[in-house]
Amino acid sequence: MIERYSLPEMAAVWSEEHRLALWQQIEILVTEAWAAEGTVPAEAVAAIASAAPVDPAAWREREAETHHDVAAFVDVLAATVGPHGRWVHYGLTSSDILDTALGVQLREASDLLLERIVALFAAVQRRAVEHCSTVMVGRTHGMWAEPTTFGHVLAGFGFELVRAHRRLLFAAHSVRYGKLSGAVGNHATVPETVEERVTTALGLNREPAATQVVGRDRHAAFMATLAGIGATLERLATEIRHLQRSEVGEVSEPFAEGQKGSSAMPHKHNPIMSENITGIARLLRGWAVAAMEDVALWHERDISHSSVERIVFPDACLALDFALARATRMIEGMTVNIDRMRANLDAAGGAIFSHQALLALIRAGSGREEAYRVVQAASAEAISSGRDLRDVLGDRVNAAVFSLAPYLAGAVQSVDHLAGITPEWLRERPSGW
Repeated sequence: MIERYSLPEMAAVWSEEHRLALWQQIEILVTEAWAAEGTVPAEAVAAIASAAPVDPAAWREREAETHHDVAAFVDVLAATVGPHGRWVHYGLTSSDILDTALGVQLREASDLLLERIVALFAAVQRRAVEHCSTVMVGRTHGMWAEPTTFGHVLAGFGFELVRAHRRLLFAAHSVRYGKLSGAVGNHATVPETVEERVTTALGLNREPAATQVVGRDRHAAFMATLAGIGATLERLATEIRHLQRSEVGEVSEPFAEGQKGSSAMPHKHNPIMSENITGIARLLRGWAVAAMEDVALWHERDISHSSVERIVFPDACLALDFALARATRMIEGMTVNIDRMRANLDAAGGAIFSHQALLALIRAGSGREEAYRVVQAASAEAISSGRDLRDVLGDRVNAAVFSLAPYLAGAVQSVDHLAGITPEWLRERPSGW
């Protein structure tokens, strides 16, 4: 991922230095586990455990000869511990190291992403409560529909983030797996006890029936979940973009002092944060498709997935991390134009109460089709003439039809439900995991 869309904590998870450190940590844990089995002597464990970190330059130089990253790593590490180097990588295959390290990285990345979702949820929740009763016109197909509140609109996004958090919890659990079971996954050269000791020490679960790799259906589901979260962010961003349009003017993204919206037009305040989030969501969907393609490997495995995963896992996690942080800043700092919301509501000339008028006529004895045609014609007249629907309908309906009370009551309830969710509850893992 380019530096522009990389935040430090997530970048550290996917750095080369961290990956090499994880490989070395796994090799140490494996020798310790073998020592517990009575296979590796204590002095070899001590030598390997105290070895200096593998030098990245030496590793890359060796890889240029071997054309194999893990084999090169093993060679460099083994060479630093003299005769004890024969116990490095004992019983293992490359994917034992690669997939177990990947499980740790995905666990770390998931933890960061989950906290990003909690932060965004808290921002949405706070703004929803703030605007619980801020009346605005609801729109379907981009057209006036019925009154609602901005708090209710935000509550919908809040609950969507709750669902996103739950899905990521499950997806993160599904990739929190490692394997140390040998070349075809049947523990012929490394016992389950060694695998159990190492994966437990790393906070991972054991893959119950591996091939040479952990099943890639796990990773495909994880990537699909990231893409789904991206879609949620895109829906939020699209809402902000529409509400910020000059003709609507109800909400606007934060605009910093000294910021420029255009190199040519000084008046411009463009919705660049939400547009950026929209673009990232498109990338996430593409990476999810690439991960799906990696599920079907030949027999116990090939390496057609390798080049894909070197890109899509770090880039998807970095991009979503950035998008979540940006969305949080956008929601925290957005300006809500309450007066413009009310003016746009009033501009509908009461036509947004047409459903209530329809129901009132039905209750008064009109047939549904007759009542519909009456209100439809009256609404058209109100909009075209600039009159209010209540004036056009006159005494055919009660003035209570044009009350905002029913819309406010329901909106308040949805925000109240959202306000009852705490970050602690959101972070809670389902039982049995």
